[in-house]
Amino acid sequence: EDRAAQSLLNKLIRSNLVDTTNQVEVLQRDPTSPLYSVKSFEELRLKPQLLQGVYAMGFNRPSKIQENALPMMLAEPPQNLIAQSQSGTGKTAAFVLAMLSRVEPGNKYPQCLCLSPTYELALQTGKVIEQMGNFYPELKLAYAVRGNKLERGQKISEQIVIGTPGTVLDWCSKLKFIDPKKIKVFVLDEADVMIATQGHQDQSIRIQRMLPRDCQMLLFSATFEDSVWKFAQKVVPDPNIIKLKREEETLDTIKQYYVLCNNRDEKFRALCNIYGAITIAQAMIFCHTRKTAGWLAAELSREGHQVALLSGEMMVEQRAAVIERFREGKEKVLVTTNVCARG
Repeated sequence: EDRAAQSLLNKLIRSNLVDTTNQVEVLQRDPTSPLYSVKSFEELRLKPQLLQGVYAMGFNRPSKIQENALPMMLAEPPQNLIAQSQSGTGKTAAFVLAMLSRVEPGNKYPQCLCLSPTYELALQTGKVIEQMGNFYPELKLAYAVRGNKLERGQKISEQIVIGTPGTVLDWCSKLKFIDPKKIKVFVLDEADVMIATQGHQDQSIRIQRMLPRDCQMLLFSATFEDSVWKFAQKVVPDPNIIKLKREEETLDTIKQYYVLCNNRDEKFRALCNIYGAITIAQAMIFCHTRKTAGWLAAELSREGHQVALLSGEMMVEQRAAVIERFREGKEKVLVTTNVCARG
């Protein structure tokens, strides 16, 4: 399964924050400086229009990762950060907040640069910037992605640029649309997905080397295997580090039970009986293989259930449409493989 597609799917499934029980481990660049964490957005002394944007998005209080990351990101002078965070922890909102707090909307040139592994993931970040920056009428956003053709020699007036590494590198070097020396904040999102894509790692490092020494560098990754760690240390000098201590656990709110069945038909009858006996508005059914998922969806439809099918061979756009329909309640049962379970 393509890691970028999986990451996008996680974002689409989780439109709200996940309340994580993971412990956050903070390693400061300067161990002698006091460690701040915040319990409210007011404590951050944000510009009024930015605070307005945060509340308009439905954030009432900082998530666990935001409590620790935001004071570091918004510190003066700016501090660099390497942070581990899964989808749904409020990571995108945190770095968007950092970018928006440093941007001067009156200056019509790129000041913040955000790298994403794919066009689709860049669009997701762009949506958050547009929502949170809604009360900055002068703020503009450009997408540095393949297919966004600009005239050679043209200068960009948008203050924030989001894009994929190859196109951003071209815009900074060959085409000179962006003056990298004017960038104040550099965000590298989904580093683990990034290094899984051929060429992205080298391109990201080349972009980073063009930036001024006082540019704030922020790197995020869901996982921190050795390859990601080596890459992060090349891109982010002198960083603060936030890691999650992962704790696998069974949720108290979920009742679990199993039914022993001898064959597929018995399983299907048991499933129908359970679904008929429990008053459920909507249900998700996970299957081991795509073939089983397809068969089950067809059988349930034949029984008169409103069924949606989600599996790995579908295009990202198709998956997004299925999830949206299920979220709106148009289908009552979602049959899926483990594409929905990961992340």
